[in-house]
Amino acid sequence: MTAYAVLRIRGFAGGSERCLLMSGGGRGRRGRGMHGRAGFPGFLGRGPRAGRGDVRAAILALLLEQPMHGYQVMQELAERSGGVWRLSPGSVYPTLQQLEDEELVQAERAGAGRRIFELTAAGREAAEAVAAGPAPWHAVAEAGDESAIELRDLVGSLAMAARQVLHAGAPAQVAQAKEILREARRRLYQVLADDAGSPEG
Repeated sequence: MTAYAVLRIRGFAGGSERCLLMSGGGRGRRGRGMHGRAGFPGFLGRGPRAGRGDVRAAILALLLEQPMHGYQVMQELAERSGGVWRLSPGSVYPTLQQLEDEELVQAERAGAGRRIFELTAAGREAAEAVAAGPAPWHAVAEAGDESAIELRDLVGSLAMAARQVLHAGAPAQVAQAKEILREARRRLYQVLADDAGSPEG
């Protein structure tokens, strides 16, 4: 059974509180991605922009493993790139349609009306050519901002530590943890304030 802890943090502008859910279990089918940590979905935004050719190659490589629907494709690419490559439906579905028009994939309706895409014989040949080289998601992940990835992982580690205090700590320890987090937030904003106030030259 997956355990959840709820941390309440104030909005970045000091406004209303927001809830952050942290899961303590339930790894995905392919673990925690290239970088070894689950991280926070969306923390890095959508990552570097990829050309249509890159998206096309990535979809072919994924469908070589098994048939998928569009949302699965987006999830897999995000996981395998360590959260760096987060494609929108506007990138994935037009590419799937193009592949279908070229008779490289075919689609069938499944439960909930979703279309499941699988390779045709010609598509399998094209996908095997892609699979002979480096995986497209590896190139995108390597091109990502490593400092941003590291910061995301640090935030995840901090939230996990806070969750442990919440579950195992005494009330006084939880209160101390809250003050540490408030101070950390103040100091992070101070980094930006100090930089903005520094004289040029």
